[in-house]
Amino acid sequence: MKTLVAMVVLVSVSVFAAPVGVRSASQQARINQGVQSGQLNGREAARLQAQQHRIERHIVRDSIDGGGMTAREASRIQAKQNQLNRRIAVQKHDGQVR
Repeated sequence: MKTLVAMVVLVSVSVFAAPVGVRSASQQARINQGVQSGQLNGREAARLQAQQHRIERHIVRDSIDGGGMTAREASRIQAKQNQLNRRIAVQKHDGQVR
């Protein structure tokens, strides 16, 4: 039973760690697309990119300390990415243009 629990924990940590980086790249692409299409003005894009860079620094820091990202750290990163995802959507569809 303990082996099964340990395996589930290891798998869940690796599952959390991989999508975090992929999601960062896709959110950065959404910001860039919003700038190119005119849905985001310069100030909005700069603010969103700064938030994205902060999340990326957290990912790097959490991955380095202690030999990898724990499930708790991954869930915090995911919550921050969810929040940024909503901010990107709101800013892209707020009716402002460059």
